[in-house]
Amino acid sequence: MKRIPLILPAIACALLFVSAAFAQVLVVNHELGKTEVPLNPQRVVVFDFGALDTLDKLGVDVLATAKLNLPPYLSKYGAAEYANVGGLTQPDLEAINELKPDLILISARQSAYYPELSRIAPTVYAGVNTSDYVESFKVNMTTLGAIFGKETEVAEALAEIDAAISRVRLKAAGKTALVALVTGGTASTYGPGSRYGFIYDVMGFTPVDRNIVASTHGQNISWEYILIHDPDYILVIDRDAAVGNAGTSPAKQVIENALVKETKAYKNGNIVYLDPYYWYLSGGGLVSFAKMIEDIETALR
Repeated sequence: MKRIPLILPAIACALLFVSAAFAQVLVVNHELGKTEVPLNPQRVVVFDFGALDTLDKLGVDVLATAKLNLPPYLSKYGAAEYANVGGLTQPDLEAINELKPDLILISARQSAYYPELSRIAPTVYAGVNTSDYVESFKVNMTTLGAIFGKETEVAEALAEIDAAISRVRLKAAGKTALVALVTGGTASTYGPGSRYGFIYDVMGFTPVDRNIVASTHGQNISWEYILIHDPDYILVIDRDAAVGNAGTSPAKQVIENALVKETKAYKNGNIVYLDPYYWYLSGGGLVSFAKMIEDIETALR
């Protein structure tokens, strides 16, 4: 029977190998429950784009994904050889059932369908817990490595990510930042412990406002709010660009208005436009999280 590698305590608690008469399974404890997963599953349906980019990096083939709003860096999965299983928020249960998968990977956008999906095939929640982003990310990556026999590759990638985070922390120390997610001409922001809280909790930036309400969609803010708090860096995520909303103003046009141009972030050239595909659509994958860290490191050069 395959042995569990030496891993972090939290990760060890999430995984348990079980011997069966003719097969081996991995019991995965995840946010929505406990799931028995066959080792090296061959028919994998993936909704979470972070999990998809991880499997792609690890050389693991998948059967199907949600093709609507595929990030450009995962565009190959739009090809006919990969089945389409609906939208991110509305899985096509009939199509999934017909594919007879042996593993389904989901995240928050599909969580309401977990009971139905679990009746079709073993289903694992592979999204990150934003209140403890990096630890949750490592648990997810190590779990995928264990399922697909890619433990060494995952460990090497995580070591590179840890090194990149350490570099960013040194550069971000003492600098204030504000995250602005722009959609429909308005902006919302996120504080520590929230969806993008790792910018403060892990990357080392100081939040300009420690009283931001933690929520999935962020706290709505005005342009006056940004000027009053006057951050060193404004980190912008263009949601409309990520989801392809036609006819909306680009984030740059929205953010760089008369009030925001009075901030030191604008005057010092520190309004940073983060890649919306990694930051909004995927994230939490070996590829996407590494690219997110790279976005921040590049901004600090």
